[in-house]
Amino acid sequence: MTKADAAVAGAPAGLPAYLEGLNPAQLEAATHGGTADQAGGPLLVIAGAGSGKTNTLAHRVAHLLAGGADPGRILLLTFSRRAADEMVRRVQRIAAKVSPAHARLAAGGFAWAGTFHSIGARLLREFAGRIGLDPAFTIHDREDSADLMNLVRHELGLSGKGKRFPLKGTCLAIYSAVVNTQAPLGEVLLSTFPWCAGWETDLKALFRAYVQAKQAQQVLDYDDLLLYWAQMVSEPQLAHEVGERFSHVLVDEYQDTNRLQAAILLAMKPDGRGLTVVGDDAQSIYSFRGADIRNILDFPGHFDPPARQVTLDRNYRSTQPILAAANAVIGQARERYCKDLWTDRVSAARPRLVSVRDEADQAACVVEQILARREEGLKLKQQAVLFRAAHHSARLEIELTRRHIPFVKFGGLKFLEAAHVKDLLAVLRWAQNPRDRVSGFRAIQLLPGIGPRIAGRILDNVQAAPPGCALLPEQPVPDAARPGWLEFAGLVEDLAAATSWPAPLERIAAWYETRMEGLYDDHEVRKGDIQQLTRIAATYPSRERFLTELTLDPPDATSDESGAPQLDEDYLILSTIHSAKGREWPAVSILNTVDGCLPSDLATGSEREIEEEMRLLYVAMTRARDHLDLLIPQRFYVSGQSGSGDRHVYASRSRFIPNRLLNHFEQITWPTAEPQTAARDETRQAAVDLAAKMRAMWD
Repeated sequence: MTKADAAVAGAPAGLPAYLEGLNPAQLEAATHGGTADQAGGPLLVIAGAGSGKTNTLAHRVAHLLAGGADPGRILLLTFSRRAADEMVRRVQRIAAKVSPAHARLAAGGFAWAGTFHSIGARLLREFAGRIGLDPAFTIHDREDSADLMNLVRHELGLSGKGKRFPLKGTCLAIYSAVVNTQAPLGEVLLSTFPWCAGWETDLKALFRAYVQAKQAQQVLDYDDLLLYWAQMVSEPQLAHEVGERFSHVLVDEYQDTNRLQAAILLAMKPDGRGLTVVGDDAQSIYSFRGADIRNILDFPGHFDPPARQVTLDRNYRSTQPILAAANAVIGQARERYCKDLWTDRVSAARPRLVSVRDEADQAACVVEQILARREEGLKLKQQAVLFRAAHHSARLEIELTRRHIPFVKFGGLKFLEAAHVKDLLAVLRWAQNPRDRVSGFRAIQLLPGIGPRIAGRILDNVQAAPPGCALLPEQPVPDAARPGWLEFAGLVEDLAAATSWPAPLERIAAWYETRMEGLYDDHEVRKGDIQQLTRIAATYPSRERFLTELTLDPPDATSDESGAPQLDEDYLILSTIHSAKGREWPAVSILNTVDGCLPSDLATGSEREIEEEMRLLYVAMTRARDHLDLLIPQRFYVSGQSGSGDRHVYASRSRFIPNRLLNHFEQITWPTAEPQTAARDETRQAAVDLAAKMRAMWD
């Protein structure tokens, strides 16, 4: 009996219709703990790549509904809004198979489905009065946070240091690493930012002042949403209150959680009752964001008795040869949950290790294979090229452009990073919270004739005034700018008092569109983004929810520096491996599968870093359904040279594919050497015997 046969045979008879499509392991996870509200101890689901984890989690939620659970008391935590929306849609489809009543119950949605950060923001607003926050606090995105960090940095005189002090982006990255890893500042500096270790005392003073500035302005940054939530549930009474409102807490992609997120969950559910986490330690690749693989590895031991563990190892995506190679790679990991992915998708085609001369040949080889597969009926968008770092695709992008092959590269400019969108949101945020200095500084300077000095003076006056007494129309501005300022001040005051939504944003958009022509050459293109923003706003119930969700999970940009939209209906996918996680394609090519790129030469300082690089290769390999090529350039030209220079370094195959694993791959060289013809053989035989002539010189 094959594994597939056993999987079918192991399913119990007489299952409800909505559970019939699950394999035994999925069924075990979906029905864990029975169905009663509040039932079930902690559950850890180790879900291998392509094993149907989202489907399993959705069935578990539907099964809870079938047993009487209240959807308003179910907390669904994901790492993107889109993932949460997809989860809810799946639950609703499954619930329709349970009964019409359950279909109606699920159709009402799940009030508490979203990302950690969005759920944190909602809870903080609800408990604001009890934890010392103004319920009208605003949330800064990364760029706004960096700007505020820079203001504080300048006020402390750190920008004028004789030696080069870290810039705002580096300072914010250090601060964020300390918050999310919960490690001491000195430890973070030594392990991740060693060139900044000499500034530890100054950085500590900077971060203290940065926190004070945020509190004075009633703003929170991205990391505060988790930090405040964690601090809130560290208080036993609040932890009990928050934990009791949720009968079940289900977490997707648990391997991507950081220490703060894990601490929040354990504080809310200390006994683990009703807690389900789903993830795959082999796909833990986000330590640079603070993710800690120990969270999933140590999860069972946090409870007594330990959490129940269910492993999903049947893969529904890739062929068996691809899985065999991926299993062999990840099997080298020092510490992991043991599982070997398997499938009934048989194939004779093994993954290919393709040796090429250099990056130029790598690009030419990839393009040739892509076009060949396209001729065989595989569309461009069904093929993906993955790489460790964004710059690794530069040579390929040039070749694709030269050959007129359309492509889309994932990891580009975000919607909120477009200057015109930030302008509009700055006005809205400042109207909501006049103490938000970063938003006010940007909004005020949209007016002709008002620069940084005058904007700073206005903000100082607003900060010093009692609440509700800012008297914006009376602020000191140049006479030439006063008509525009009076109009703007009236708009801001009206927006602050507005209770309807999305009318305030529509008013700002109308005001801003009349000024865009003087701000941007491509103002007509940018107006499309502004109109799109107003349409997005109409889908939210309030200004607070709109600002929070858009900041935490923005859509992609359509203009500014992101490039013109692709007009082709078919296009090749280029993506970093990190951005490719959770996606799949029939054909995948992985660039630069060599030491120095995979693993990156910047991530080999410790065993922990090297192990994560191994998992990164595993994630890339398991994106492929039918075809997998791993490209191995033999040489890389030294900085700035293309193939015309002669300074180069040789590369070796990635250490993650040692000789003992080569039987899992087909090895080829590109381009294939041309066979020698008989005519060439005759020519070679008829060549002048120079060796004899050289000897004859001494006869």
